[in-house]
Amino acid sequence: MTTDDAALSSPDVIIIGGGQSALATAYFLRRTKRSFLILDDQTGAGGAWLHAWKSLKLFSPAAWSSIAGWPMPIAQSHTPTRMDVIDYLVRYEQRYHFPIVRPVHVSSVTAIDDQLEVKAGGQAWRCRALISATGTWGQPYLPEVPGREAFLGIQLHSAHYVDATPFAGKRVLVVGGGNSGAQILAELSKAAETIWVTEKEPAFLADDVDGRVLFERATARWKAQQEGRSVEQPAGGLGEIVMVDSVKDARARGVLHARRPFKRFTENGVEWADGQFEAVDVVIWCTAFKPALAHLDSLGVIEPDGRVKVDGTRSVKQPNLWLMGYGAWTGPASATLIGVTRYARSAVEQIDQMLSESAVSSH
Repeated sequence: MTTDDAALSSPDVIIIGGGQSALATAYFLRRTKRSFLILDDQTGAGGAWLHAWKSLKLFSPAAWSSIAGWPMPIAQSHTPTRMDVIDYLVRYEQRYHFPIVRPVHVSSVTAIDDQLEVKAGGQAWRCRALISATGTWGQPYLPEVPGREAFLGIQLHSAHYVDATPFAGKRVLVVGGGNSGAQILAELSKAAETIWVTEKEPAFLADDVDGRVLFERATARWKAQQEGRSVEQPAGGLGEIVMVDSVKDARARGVLHARRPFKRFTENGVEWADGQFEAVDVVIWCTAFKPALAHLDSLGVIEPDGRVKVDGTRSVKQPNLWLMGYGAWTGPASATLIGVTRYARSAVEQIDQMLSESAVSSH
């Protein structure tokens, strides 16, 4: 618990989650007169970064890797590591003295008249506006593959991968063609025999394309959306592989060759589409995530695809609910450090206006 006033039971706004999206939103809320509270289920600051693999580095220099208000306090030309980001988020919280209660795991949100009741264990809070910023780390996605439960080897999602040490000398199958798949493969291939499996041929961005370029493209898409137009852009987006140093090294070593998906698991490996069997000790699933939204079940806002229908970041079905930082459906680049700022600012402006109009209508 990082606030002396954990008894704040009815703030104007509650933010569920304590990662970068929550903190960016809190930065703009503290500039209003609205009371707010952050509820985080982690034991300390850092959000999902606390669980990323040890060697993870960002795609962009620090100048392009900060959230609102305060630049990351390292050389702005330096490409931050996972620990740089965690340290930044810790110090960011401390700098702005946000009211945070942790660790608390929100189990449900219920609509009561014009308020929302948030429950976590035996605790409950009421608010007039709610921001869900729980991200996706808590909902790793594993595809349904025949025989997966019969496989006797180790299976691990990238959400729980730490480093290559436990897999030294083993035959490791890395599944997934995104950035996590490429980076984890690059690291594992130095210690283990690796096989890379992707749905289609991996798409590699040009060596000079990094997070700065991707953010500029996302910004162009965002502006086009605001103006109701489409925008022509070169191939390449957040779903394609950025050629960070470790991936370039893997390319030089000749390990970036991917095979198409296997047909099924066996007890000791996999069977390929051509009927060939291959022994495998470990499978690392780099198969992305779904939004962690179980706490919103009782509001009836979760669609069959697991998302919430939004207008911008505001729920269509529950207009005092906002969704922050879950990916493209909550805004281009909204799940990135630099990208979340514009959406956090806009959401807080909407919340402040809604609460002001509510106060006027009640008099």
